[in-house]
Amino acid sequence: MITFKAEIERFAEKGEKTGWTYIFVPQAIANDIKPDCRKSFRVRGKLDQVEIEGMSLVPMGEGNFIIALNGEIRKKLKKQLGGVLELQLEEDKAFKIEMPEDLELCLTDEPHLLRNFLKQPKSHQNWYINWLNTAKTEATRTKRIVKIVSAMDKDWDFGMMMRDGKPRKE
Repeated sequence: MITFKAEIERFAEKGEKTGWTYIFVPQAIANDIKPDCRKSFRVRGKLDQVEIEGMSLVPMGEGNFIIALNGEIRKKLKKQLGGVLELQLEEDKAFKIEMPEDLELCLTDEPHLLRNFLKQPKSHQNWYINWLNTAKTEATRTKRIVKIVSAMDKDWDFGMMMRDGKPRKE
């Protein structure tokens, strides 16, 4: 388990990551957790005294990574922008997200839909599945399944799907 301290930061203007609150993980530390990895991977451990598992380390280029901190985890941490956390992390090798049955049924309607989904990086597959599983109503879940199926028909990654229909900033 690797232990280090990091400050809570927030992206101002960073494309689809604009407004994200995160912790920066330098290349040397990421390399200690999972040597020579340049793709997203999952970690478990502690942020201060808050236990975590299955959190993504997202690559930011040059070998550096970030851990995005959603509102739920920030509430548990009771720290804001600029706060310093003590992290204890290791690769979460046990983490696996299962595809929901309703999504799988829709993707198997046409062979290219499931094929396009499965050729996505594992991190993108997980983003789709997590996004679907966070729907609070059946109507929202249905809309999200339709949007995922449409994205697979167009062979889009998660970011392209989320940007679809949003006005572009000039």
